[in-house]
Amino acid sequence: MRRLHRFPTLLYFLTLCLTLFTLGAQAADKPDPAFEKWVQEFRKTAIKNGISPKVYDQAFQGVTSPDQWVLDRASYQPEFKAPVWQYFDNRVQKRAILRGQQEKEKMGSWLDKIEKRFGVDPNILLAIWSVESSFGGILGNEKVMRSVVRSLATLAYADPQRKKFGRQQLLAALKILQAGDVEGQHLLGSWAGAMGHTQFIPTSYQAYAVDIDGDGKRDIWNSVPDALATAANLLSSNGWQKGKPWGYEVSIPARKMPGGKLTVAEWEKLGVKRANGKPYPNKKAIAELKLPDGRNGPAFLVFKNFFVLKRYNNSDRYATAIGLLADRIAGGPPLVKDWNRPFTPLESGQVEQLQKLLKQKGFYSGEIDGKAGPGTRKAIRAFEKRAGVEVQGFPSKEVLELLQQQ
Repeated sequence: MRRLHRFPTLLYFLTLCLTLFTLGAQAADKPDPAFEKWVQEFRKTAIKNGISPKVYDQAFQGVTSPDQWVLDRASYQPEFKAPVWQYFDNRVQKRAILRGQQEKEKMGSWLDKIEKRFGVDPNILLAIWSVESSFGGILGNEKVMRSVVRSLATLAYADPQRKKFGRQQLLAALKILQAGDVEGQHLLGSWAGAMGHTQFIPTSYQAYAVDIDGDGKRDIWNSVPDALATAANLLSSNGWQKGKPWGYEVSIPARKMPGGKLTVAEWEKLGVKRANGKPYPNKKAIAELKLPDGRNGPAFLVFKNFFVLKRYNNSDRYATAIGLLADRIAGGPPLVKDWNRPFTPLESGQVEQLQKLLKQKGFYSGEIDGKAGPGTRKAIRAFEKRAGVEVQGFPSKEVLELLQQQ
């Protein structure tokens, strides 16, 4: 069982080698004397915090400049800047649902073991795995996976808003290296230093990492069971309530709703009903009303587990997306009330087709991933301008049909 769910495959190994070569080239390109001076100054801080000089010097070998890509990514966070419909369409989509169901079948015995130990719904863990790393798909992407040491040093050195975060996480990453949990060349992560299948920052890894497959390593990079168990441990340690929902889609009356938390019974008296018409299982539960797309979009009553999900990522959108995707992986229906969109939406496979056509016509150079991110929308706007139609940038059925006609 374990071998079926461990990396690297030959393809991943070759990709990883290319990644490391690329990272080395990036690190060696155009040395920055001011950054190199900062690295030498931070060395004193690291040593005072128990990092050996040898570990520090090895970790920073070849790292001579900050990573501009990291700073560019830090300035854009989809949890806060993407339109509501785009954020949810890119995460709660057909491909992710089907893949989640397939992985649940393949990982059944591990998921049962993890649920028995931590009490966390397997569908929630699969949704986290999907949203965080596309079921591990990003781990071989050299554009996304960077040197954790360099990324965090970049934030600590050049990002005023994340200076304290960068320093704290960099020290934690160095301690991970010193403990021998992972070799330096394999310590890869996102722009903010999030690592592995379930994207843990170094301090969270130190607090929650689990070796559930019994090989002696807390390996969230190569062992899917370890990664999912680590996510479950984080949720469980922060108060996850076994067998309880994260939230329900609801319908709300036209009148103004109060803020804050009330019992389900109190919400029901105010006219807040489940959107599917079913009764509430527990009317004594404490819930809060969330309207991520305003009064005209879907509405949700959310419970304790919703706020536990926010310990993973402190964003209402994130917690809602995880809950909705988990419900769909479990076989639940789509939303009763859809997101507000000024266009006719596409399935993820159709978005892929749209991206391919945009690429063929020279408007798009990004990945064919079925996700309509900023690059896709920019390409759509360029195409619309060339086609002489209203420039909107929406991944719509109308744009796809126009591309197919030309």
